[in-house]
Amino acid sequence: MFKKLPLSLVAALLAFATYGQTIVSTSPQDQNVVLEEFTGIHCQYCPDGHAIAKAIQDANPDRVSLINIHQGGYAVPSGNEPDFRTPYGNAIVGQSYSGSGFGYPSGTVNRHVFPGRSMASGGGTAMSRSYWSVSSNETMAIGSVVNVGVEASIDVNTSVLTVHVEAYYTGNSPQSTNLLNVALLQNNTKGPQTGGGQGNNYVHMHRLVEMITGQWGEVINTTTAGTFVDRTYTYTIPAAYNNVPTELADMEVVAYIANTHQEIPSGNRAYPSYTGLTHANDANIRSITEVPATCKTNLAPEINVQNLGQNPITSMAIEYVINGDSNIYNWTGNILSLHSETIELPEAPFALQENNTLEIILPSDDNNSNNSATVTFDRAPAGTKNVTMELHIDNFGAQTRWYVYNSNGTTLYNGGPYPNNNPQVIIENFDLPLDCYEFRVLDTSSNGGGEITLTDNQGTVLYHTNGNYGNGERSPFSSNGQLGVNQNQLENISVYPNPASSTINVKNAENASIQVYDLLGKLILSQNNIAMDAQINVSQLQSGTYFMKISKDNLVTTKRFVINQ
Repeated sequence: MFKKLPLSLVAALLAFATYGQTIVSTSPQDQNVVLEEFTGIHCQYCPDGHAIAKAIQDANPDRVSLINIHQGGYAVPSGNEPDFRTPYGNAIVGQSYSGSGFGYPSGTVNRHVFPGRSMASGGGTAMSRSYWSVSSNETMAIGSVVNVGVEASIDVNTSVLTVHVEAYYTGNSPQSTNLLNVALLQNNTKGPQTGGGQGNNYVHMHRLVEMITGQWGEVINTTTAGTFVDRTYTYTIPAAYNNVPTELADMEVVAYIANTHQEIPSGNRAYPSYTGLTHANDANIRSITEVPATCKTNLAPEINVQNLGQNPITSMAIEYVINGDSNIYNWTGNILSLHSETIELPEAPFALQENNTLEIILPSDDNNSNNSATVTFDRAPAGTKNVTMELHIDNFGAQTRWYVYNSNGTTLYNGGPYPNNNPQVIIENFDLPLDCYEFRVLDTSSNGGGEITLTDNQGTVLYHTNGNYGNGERSPFSSNGQLGVNQNQLENISVYPNPASSTINVKNAENASIQVYDLLGKLILSQNNIAMDAQINVSQLQSGTYFMKISKDNLVTTKRFVINQ
């Protein structure tokens, strides 16, 4: 005697016979979480949101998918900052709230409205980060009418991504049609981030770069119990999105079903596997971190090694040769196929020359064409002990900071912040014994400032910027600890009285040229080829502080004086 099978089971068996289900469960399951986080590189509290979302995923790695959507004013780049925005962010964020009060960071959990948790006054799915955990836990305890499975692979030779998605309906959807979405994400992208304490080295994760199925997904026309959905998509990953380079090893895929544009019953995620790797063992020197000009005699090189082989790289004897002196570092770790790792080699002494060479050599493997690389670097500028800084302050002086460090990292001189809306020229004189130094300038708004020049008393330029230094620069230079040839003739020049009211006497300055500047950097008066002892009329000057720049035989010194009228 035969029993009649339920129609839903008959449909499921027919579906599997036709399509060959492989990666999705047919048993009823609870909902998986898809947490869409709205973020931006200038959002102060977004790193806290990232940490909360990561904790939710870490606690439920097979149940939680994260999608970080850079959108809105906080995501707008400034200057050379990367643009992480996509064509899809505005619409996704726009349908998540109504009314006022929406802010960043915010996020949706399965695009569901949780009563009393909406961020905006008019309600919606967007919630502040304080509700993400409780909403996620509640969601994962609710049964889902559909299960989703996803797998992906990337051909490393063509950059073609293949995504295979399966969905199985264990119940009837409340909507007669659903939408299948496939999102492509990129992980481990270093870039700027307000907050988080990492500056330009913040690691951005789960960053949405593309919706492979379009803004709202592909329509699924049958959504009743027993329905089996099988889709395969191919997509060529470009070299960059908005000029931000792609990294095949850092891609992630999230697939999810949506009832409409809202209400996601479930989703899943996958890291792609890789095809097209032709060698079993192939270590590639991807890059050597640029070595800036230096005055130090020790170097700790930094390299990036990529695994282009099928087998993981677990150990390497890395040779690094600096100006002919060889050093060996026995590295151990685990670099998977197509992944890379930045390795800092131990500091090694070397004989500093005007032009220097660093060569990196990896052990022999199946492909030796990429096992060695060379970079060159220069000696930093060297000057005498007397150094003058000329710093032009723009209208945003409160953003400017500068420092002079010795070889021990001790701050010898520093300045800033300065008043806003008060353009001026700051002139400072440094007395620097024999040592290696570093000049550092900072801009708190990361958009640079005014021109800066450091010169020694023989006119050697030790550092110069036109002001386009972004959030800051560091530049080394050295001092030979000497006054310099004929420098004594400038050291003997005196300016008196100080303070003065009507005249300034300049003594021992035969054939020198002088220029007097006010605090704003405006040239007030100048005189060439003055006598041995000259008298300068300053009766027309207003009370305040001034600088006298004295030049002779390509040597320069600066004297500061005060006028009291």
